[in-house]
Amino acid sequence: MADTSIPQPCQPTHPERPPESRRRSRHRGLGSLTKPFGDSASGRQAGQNVVVLGLGRFGTGLALELMESGCEVLGVDVREDTVQSLNGLLTHVVRADTTSEEAMRQLSVHEADRVVVSIGGTLEASILTTSLMIRFGIENIWAKANNESHETILRQLGVRHVVHPERDMGRRLAHLVRVSMEDYVEVEPGFVIVRTGVPRDYVGQELRTTLFREKLGVSVVAVKDQGRWLYPDRHYVLQADDTLLVAGPTRKAEAFAEKR
Repeated sequence: MADTSIPQPCQPTHPERPPESRRRSRHRGLGSLTKPFGDSASGRQAGQNVVVLGLGRFGTGLALELMESGCEVLGVDVREDTVQSLNGLLTHVVRADTTSEEAMRQLSVHEADRVVVSIGGTLEASILTTSLMIRFGIENIWAKANNESHETILRQLGVRHVVHPERDMGRRLAHLVRVSMEDYVEVEPGFVIVRTGVPRDYVGQELRTTLFREKLGVSVVAVKDQGRWLYPDRHYVLQADDTLLVAGPTRKAEAFAEKR
């Protein structure tokens, strides 16, 4: 099944470097920026540099979060005002046409570990940009889809990681609203992890006696006890104020959360 996850947070390459130094950014013209990640890219762990093409709300939020996690981020957008607004927040931010092979090669995009195509406004630009990234031979490409037709085209191009931010958030919120749970993550269609409390009937019981897996079809994968997360053993005694991470088929996990 296709992977629809977004790029995972990176471990900082230089943990001793103060956070503010990672936030220094250069907003340059295309001609002055030919090696956005410097000559040290080959010595850095894979995944430590990410290119985000398209800096709308989704692309900007993603780029900033990647910066916080220690990645070096090159952001590219065709809009000057957008580029100016991110000056000082990304490793590099550049105004350029993402559908131009010459421009992307000048920025060394073809050498990036990971690329996110987050262009949402123009279907043509998204498809042309994605097609260019595939021609570059980049293996780790994420692309944002605006609708089902857009997703179909992206998958036909060969994109494995397609994300629907609005649709996926809507589905997630629907589950949170309908069922009494604190959080909900769909691992893949039909299987989820939910964050919920301890059902009243099981307070004070050891995990081994609850038979959650045998009776309810779910597993407790972690417990938050007095503010810290831990992996409980079978003798762990469930408390009323515990928070549980429960994994299982969607309907069974939701049914478990409803028992509160």
